[in-house]
Amino acid sequence: MRYYITTIAIILTTWCFSQNTIPKVLEKFNNKSVPYISVELLQSKENIVLLDAREIKEFNVSHIENAINVGFDKFNSKKVTSILKDKKDTIVVYCSIGVRSEKIGEKLLKLGYKNVFNLYGGIFEWKNKGGKVVTNQNIKTDKIHTFNKEWSVYLKKGTKVYED
Repeated sequence: MRYYITTIAIILTTWCFSQNTIPKVLEKFNNKSVPYISVELLQSKENIVLLDAREIKEFNVSHIENAINVGFDKFNSKKVTSILKDKKDTIVVYCSIGVRSEKIGEKLLKLGYKNVFNLYGGIFEWKNKGGKVVTNQNIKTDKIHTFNKEWSVYLKKGTKVYED
């Protein structure tokens, strides 16, 4: 029985992570309810509100400069609406690759925000394409919290961190 459970766990882990790319994972887990914005387009935009939908331990390792952490598990709509007063502001939500950020983007749309986008590929794609990330002290770093070892395969550039 133990062998059977171990075999199933190995097969599921391999199926979920080993052959997938960021586009395949997004296709599998997202329903495109929040429009994507590419890293390149985001880099060319000004007056964007960046919201980080990762947990605080991930945010504390690094984040995109000027991003506001809103978290995922403890997302607080009252906190967000007290910070973001203008429902017409352009908001870009990101997480590791774009799955959690879609869920937070959906919540923002339900709260009445009109211009909400999901960063395609998240902070991993941002870093993979040469984007700058900073620490809480606003110091440039190469470290990216990859959530766990399995998700770390999607980060191609930077130093992978997946422990507290």
